[in-house]
Amino acid sequence: MSLKKYSWEISQNEEHPAGKAMLYATGMTDKQMNQPFVGVASCGYESNPCNMHLNDFAGLIREASRAHGLTGLVFNTMGISDGISMGTMGMRYSLVSREIIADSIESFILGHSFDACIAVAGCDKNMPGAVMGMLRINRPSIMVYGGTIRSGNYQGEKLNIVSAFEAYGKRVKGELSDTDYQGVIENACPGAGACGGMYTANTMSSAIEAMGMSLPYSSSTPATAAEKEKECKEVSQYIKILLEKDIKPKDIVTKKSLENAVRVAVALGGSTNAVLHLLAIAKTAGVDFTLEDFKRVNHETPLLGDFKPSGKYLMEDLFEQGGLPAFMKYLLNKGMLHGDCMTVTGKTLAENLENVDPVVPSLVNVIHPIEQPLKETGHLCILNGNLAPEGAVAKISGKEGKSFTGPARVFDSELEANEAIKNKTVNKGEVIVIRYIGPKGGPGMPEMLKPTSMIIGAGLGSDVALITDGRFSGGTHGFVVGHVTPEAYNGGPIGLIQDGDKITIDADSLKLSCEVSEQEMAERKKKWKNKDLSDLQGTLKKYNLLVSSASEGCVTDK
Repeated sequence: MSLKKYSWEISQNEEHPAGKAMLYATGMTDKQMNQPFVGVASCGYESNPCNMHLNDFAGLIREASRAHGLTGLVFNTMGISDGISMGTMGMRYSLVSREIIADSIESFILGHSFDACIAVAGCDKNMPGAVMGMLRINRPSIMVYGGTIRSGNYQGEKLNIVSAFEAYGKRVKGELSDTDYQGVIENACPGAGACGGMYTANTMSSAIEAMGMSLPYSSSTPATAAEKEKECKEVSQYIKILLEKDIKPKDIVTKKSLENAVRVAVALGGSTNAVLHLLAIAKTAGVDFTLEDFKRVNHETPLLGDFKPSGKYLMEDLFEQGGLPAFMKYLLNKGMLHGDCMTVTGKTLAENLENVDPVVPSLVNVIHPIEQPLKETGHLCILNGNLAPEGAVAKISGKEGKSFTGPARVFDSELEANEAIKNKTVNKGEVIVIRYIGPKGGPGMPEMLKPTSMIIGAGLGSDVALITDGRFSGGTHGFVVGHVTPEAYNGGPIGLIQDGDKITIDADSLKLSCEVSEQEMAERKKKWKNKDLSDLQGTLKKYNLLVSSASEGCVTDK
């Protein structure tokens, strides 16, 4: 069976001899030129633990592909480390990097007429960016997750990346000495791998495995485990199957597989960013999947995973108990997943799980029983109301309570809010409002992990709420609402709120509202002046001009 489709244009087309000549210059043989070309996209770079090992994984994949009769060739895309850029101007580039990754994969694979793609992704935006790029090219593709980090340890306390952020709040409050603060910082991240809790990286790796775009166990295997290296050596076998069967990403990413992805993300207690990224993946796949679908699946799905940031466990704990396939087998047995969805193994989800033993849940386990969930319905609440006519996303595990009402404390930047929390001028009972940081207004929709971690560290987690047209890190917990649309920059109601306005967040009625009349809002709108972004240039200027709203996934090719 011939596997070749696209690379013939460059390697064998007699009317294009320059292509073949240039391939000879790389040392490629006639045999290799006649094999399918597989682009191995690495998001590797040296400056964070999530990505520092990905180039090594890409090399393993390349060499293994050649042993399987494929011509693997590595190319690089990029990433922005959320953890490093958090709370700085660099965070404006984090979500933007998702689009750059998708653009890079589309441009390289189509520009070089490659037949297939394997993407090696680590930090948060790498994964949805890679899948979006794969959907755009719609050629056989598989994503390999770089893996979760192992837990750190300081003085017997198990640590993760959020421990570092929350340590700052504790030091400000006077609960942590400078020595112990430094001890937490130095030991929070012990080596390679993405943030260890059910933060955005592990949320998206789990959702993408449930969607069928990565191999079983990819999402839950730690970066430093021998099984991760084995996955890199075996993935080319599956790309060959996809080439033989002509199974492409748009055959895998369907409404049913997206429901599986959302179901798993919600049941595990995943990040609010899953809403944004899965909407973008759906849009790129051409699948009609909206906030209303999220609302429906969230309402149908109990919260079962007791993961950090609001719970106790890390992804390494699920790995020790059978990994994500064991959890998915449990959900499948309970009738909560579509087993007939195609996956990158060339088999259906149910076929992949046929010989997998389901996880054994308990009230003292990382996974709770479906009959005794942590929360009866999901935690990714889609809110509407006069403050969010086009929607907002709240991450409410139930531990925070179900509603919060208080006077607004308004900030037009994250920096202003951070200074107020640091200087202890935020009062109990207030609803902190951070605005003009949406996809256009940021621009780039930065994450608010620093202020929320400072709130938790300062002991105000149950006493204040926070709403924003920006995003939250998967490490955020507390009574928080993000993705408020329309954003302030687009003239949304969040831009018209004033200090003291009474705001209500209600998880039961799914409302985000303020007690200000329509007439008063209309009067304020007449006096409203937008944020001045006239000095933008380059990447952020293009993003500001092209990006859609958060309720549409913040895509740039709408």
